Amino acid sequence: MKDPRLKQSQRIGAKVELDKNTRTPKLTAKLVLKDGNIFEGKLFGAQRSVAGEVVFNTGMVGYPETLTDPSYKGQILVMTYPLVGNYGIPEMDDISKLQRFFESDRVQIQALIVSEESENYSHWNAYQSLDEWLKEFGVPGIYGIDTRR
Repeated sequence: MKDPRLKQSQRIGAKVELDKNTRTPKLTAKLVLKDGNIFEGKLFGAQRSVAGEVVFNTGMVGYPETLTDPSYKGQILVMTYPLVGNYGIPEMDDISKLQRFFESDRVQIQALIVSEESENYSHWNAYQSLDEWLKEFGVPGIYGIDTRR
């Protein structure tokens, strides 16, 4: 039986390849800049197109806090640290109307660009993967791009 995601992807013109480990489709995504530069990578998170101002962050840790920081609202965030997602995302819980591990109650960025997105995470406090969390908030991500260029 054919995977319906392959049929949909081919119809919208996206390139599809199967992940070597899970044999699931991996969609190719592009970051297209106003100056004409195009960066191609693989899609994770929500499967949708967005537009916004591209900004970068050089932090090595704290991506849950960074992605929920209201100062990044509506921006496409490029993380320059090469591996993002390796310790997962903690559960969002309110403590006296304050988030314990986040800067706000939702992901604020428009999209996320990383060099490598870790599908496997490991941390005592991890509740879900970065991919699952971005999908939950409708935020697309691209990995496989040299973010330090």
